[in-house]
Amino acid sequence: MKKKLLFAAVIAIVASLSSCTKDYTCECTVLGFTSSETQNMKKKDAKEWCDEANTNAEVWGGSCSLQ
Repeated sequence: MKKKLLFAAVIAIVASLSSCTKDYTCECTVLGFTSSETQNMKKKDAKEWCDEANTNAEVWGGSCSLQ
């Protein structure tokens, strides 16, 4: 019984940590100017958000990266 309880507790901790949101910063440099924006979200969402910004920055010869 103790092993099952311990196993359930470990699973609960891992599940709670995997869905946490953090502050992620997307830093962009376009035409020699650097700007950054910070959002609180999951890592997957932050990557998609910064990749979209990078696509827009590339039109002007710039780039963005997730910090």
